Amino acid sequence: MVEVRPDRPDVITLSIPSRLELLSLLDQLTDSISGRLDFSDEERSAISLSVVEAGTNAIQHGHKADGITPVDVRYELEKDRLTVTVHDHGRGFAPPEEVPDITSPEHLLDARGRGIFIMRTCMDQVQFDFSSGTTVKLTKLRRHTNGDSPVS
Repeated sequence: MVEVRPDRPDVITLSIPSRLELLSLLDQLTDSISGRLDFSDEERSAISLSVVEAGTNAIQHGHKADGITPVDVRYELEKDRLTVTVHDHGRGFAPPEEVPDITSPEHLLDARGRGIFIMRTCMDQVQFDFSSGTTVKLTKLRRHTNGDSPVS
C-alpha cells in the first residue's frame, strides 16, 4: 500500500493523444494506482471502468479521435480517497441531468449513452465542468485506511 501524506495529496498526471488504442495504458495505470491504494478488486475494476469510460468519451466526443489533441488525466491520491480528473478540449455535451435515463424502457436497447450511468454507478462522486472544454472529476472513497474503521 502507498503511504499518502496527510497534508496534501500525491498527484500523478498523464497526457495521451486522442487515440483509442491508448486507453489500455490509462486502464493499466488506473488499476495500478488503485491497487497501491489498497482498493478491493471490485473497487479497482469500478474505478478503471469509470476512468476508461471518461477517457473514451474525451477521445471520441471531445476530440473526434483526431489522434493528436491531448486528453489530460490527473490522479490525486489522498488518505481517504482517489480523485481522477479527465479533461478534453471539446465543446462538451448536454447537461448530465438532460441525458436520457438509460434504465427507462424506451432507452434500454439504445446503442449509446451509458457512460454517465456507468460512472455514477461505479464512483462515489462524479462532477462535470464545461467551462473550458469538458472536465470529468471522478472520486472513489477509501472505505478502510490501514485497518482503521470505514471512512464516513
